[in-house]
Amino acid sequence: MNHLLLKSRLTAMNFLEFAVWGAYLTSLGTYLAGIGMVPYIKYFYMVQGIVSIFMPGLIGVVADRWMPAQRLLGLCHLLAGLFMGAASIYAMQVGTPTDPDAMFSTLFALYTLSVAFYMPTLALSNSVAFNALQQANLDTIKAFPPIRVFGTVGFIVTMLIVNFTGYQTRPEQLLVSAALSLVLALYAPTLPSCPIAPKGEKKSLAEALGLKALSLLRTRRMATFFIFSMLLGVSLQITNGYAGPFITKFGDIPEYANTFGAQNANALISLSQTSEALCILLIPFFLKRFGIKKVMMISMLAWVFRFGLFGTGDPGAGVWMFVLSMIVYGVAFDFFNVSGALFVDQNTDRDIRSSAQGLFMLMTNGLGASIGTYVAGLVVDHYTLGVTDVMAGWRTCWFIFAAYALVVFVLFTLLFREKKA
Repeated sequence: MNHLLLKSRLTAMNFLEFAVWGAYLTSLGTYLAGIGMVPYIKYFYMVQGIVSIFMPGLIGVVADRWMPAQRLLGLCHLLAGLFMGAASIYAMQVGTPTDPDAMFSTLFALYTLSVAFYMPTLALSNSVAFNALQQANLDTIKAFPPIRVFGTVGFIVTMLIVNFTGYQTRPEQLLVSAALSLVLALYAPTLPSCPIAPKGEKKSLAEALGLKALSLLRTRRMATFFIFSMLLGVSLQITNGYAGPFITKFGDIPEYANTFGAQNANALISLSQTSEALCILLIPFFLKRFGIKKVMMISMLAWVFRFGLFGTGDPGAGVWMFVLSMIVYGVAFDFFNVSGALFVDQNTDRDIRSSAQGLFMLMTNGLGASIGTYVAGLVVDHYTLGVTDVMAGWRTCWFIFAAYALVVFVLFTLLFREKKA
């Protein structure tokens, strides 16, 4: 296959893969808040972390032993799309519920089934891309990043579509996601075939879940790293779940009701993903110049500013603080996730390297994100529900999250020791 054609096909796959997620990830909280389901927001975001603990490992074993990855990618998107479509149709039929508790049980069940099949596709799409590039004798380190960037572009595009169609406050955002999943379900099986690993190379479930790497926790330095990976993972989903409802809430205040930010929260938040795409390019320079510890310290400090700027900004004269928070997000997210993965790769033996990456994902996107989303939800519920000054409560929440990130930064600075060259 022509190299340009191959890269174009993989680019299309990555675009669709993340466009599916971008349709609802940052706006679902806004929709749920609008129909009186604020107390349930935390569960919708927490379940993504819960299924990330075991589903990618289970699906990875299936791809490793029985079904080529590109076919399994299509099957997972077919199921994810059908369940998400069912969730959207159900929500549109109910409208604004008179009994949010009754609606929650059905909507959450359908949503959970969809997410359970979607989350493993993040790893499957990487496997398909790496396999195709290697079959074409291309350098994956050089060829993959430009392809992967279009995943972030896809995420941004659907965020903006949902924003400017008015779907950010409606269940149709889930239908957009479902439609894109079904398109990818048809497209994925046409991609270059991924071979099933020979018998001697098949990963066990323990390895797929990162459990073989638990031996790394015997050393103080690696144990400290993985513990702080979980602590920092706590911050990952907080703004995805609550930034939209917070910014949209300014629309209830006459002073801010007609501002662009209050009416287009998703468009404003999309700057975060733009920053994320650009900050990936800075990582090689910063790692070479400052080393892994300082780069991760920069990430942790960026989370402090990410939350703190939300607490001080507004969609009016203070909108520059929101914009700066979005820019800072790229540093906060990339400098931790990408640099952390590189650290794991460089500090583990080859025979447990894949397992160590699985453990890193389990600690951050699994345990950390699940715990963080749940606790953040309790904080938001306590300070914003049934109070006189809702916006003051929201600001208190953001300052609490910023204080948490600052404590993690200080403890990491004091406790983590970087191995000298």
